[in-house]
Amino acid sequence: MRVLFLMFAFPDMNKSFNMYTAMVDMFNKHKHTVTVVAPGSNLDKSTITTEKGIEILRVKTLPIKNVSNIRKGIGNLLIPYQYQKEINNFYKDRKFDVIILTTPPITLGSLAANLKKKHDAQVYLILRDIFPQNAVDLGFIKKDSLLHKLFKAMEIKLYTTADNIGCMSQENILFVKKNSDVPDHKLHILRNWQYLNSDVDINTIREKYNLANKFVVVFGGNMGKPQQLENVIELANRCKDNSEIVFILLGEGVMMERIKKEVKIKDLKNIHIHGAIPKMEYQSLIKASDIGLISLHADFTIPNIPSKALDYWNVGIPILGSLDKATDFGEILDETQTGLWAYSGEHLKLYENLMKLFQDTKLRGTMSDNGRLYFKKYLTPEIAYDKIIEKL
Repeated sequence: MRVLFLMFAFPDMNKSFNMYTAMVDMFNKHKHTVTVVAPGSNLDKSTITTEKGIEILRVKTLPIKNVSNIRKGIGNLLIPYQYQKEINNFYKDRKFDVIILTTPPITLGSLAANLKKKHDAQVYLILRDIFPQNAVDLGFIKKDSLLHKLFKAMEIKLYTTADNIGCMSQENILFVKKNSDVPDHKLHILRNWQYLNSDVDINTIREKYNLANKFVVVFGGNMGKPQQLENVIELANRCKDNSEIVFILLGEGVMMERIKKEVKIKDLKNIHIHGAIPKMEYQSLIKASDIGLISLHADFTIPNIPSKALDYWNVGIPILGSLDKATDFGEILDETQTGLWAYSGEHLKLYENLMKLFQDTKLRGTMSDNGRLYFKKYLTPEIAYDKIIEKL
């Protein structure tokens, strides 16, 4: 098949990787003709690059990472027009059988609809973000405002255009059916995926980050309002008299500086905050940790399945979750026996769960084994690829 990927969060494949680069890689390995269109906000002009032997059209866009919500919104609104212009410029005579795109953003729906009609192609949507409802939950957009109605119309257009929609969980499916009137036959579960992590020298990475003889609780990924990291700060505050336990926060995001200030005000010596680090080093540090943290905002009404859980299951560390009441992620942890969780704001229960994991080596070992088994059974790129191909 001739497959066009309309991508958003897509790093240089020669330098890094994520869930979406893995799927592009899978289609390429299975001998499909693959074309990727992705942002290139740091470019002087749009250009075609070759990354891991795959053709990538990097489109010059406005900055869309680590900028204000207003700038991000403007950038997202312009992307479909920028993509359309460069696709017409570079691929005027190229034919596509399948168009694969993701959320975020939802703004590519009109472009997907145009390309679907032009090429008589199938459209497959990887649904990882339910917008604009998540923005309403967090107070970024007022419900029933003009902006909300605009984005809601885009969301419906996207769902209508898609022939198949891969959702992260059963609650995802139920939410989309209830709130956007999407027919059953379009919706199915497509779990997150990742290549199996290779073995690393844990002692070396622990020495580098000064973690020798420490019980390491790690949080990796975006540090924004959706993560409500106040829960993590409160947890660390309750542990500050335990010299063995240390918290590592890795990543970037609009709340990072505020979190640093809170840590300084509370004089929490047991929290170490690092910016984004190379992906391989990041995964090595995750593997060298004892517990992986998940924190979701209490106000969410949409069922999120945090992608960072992949990193934790991949290397087999137990998960400690602070979760909203809409997600079924806690049910997944219970069913797989790979972690413990409390509702966001239940600070004492979250602390008690941490102490249970800290004190019970056997429990951690069991959850570690369960996490690796769950990963191998459900969360590899091969499994996700087969599910997409089955639907196509």
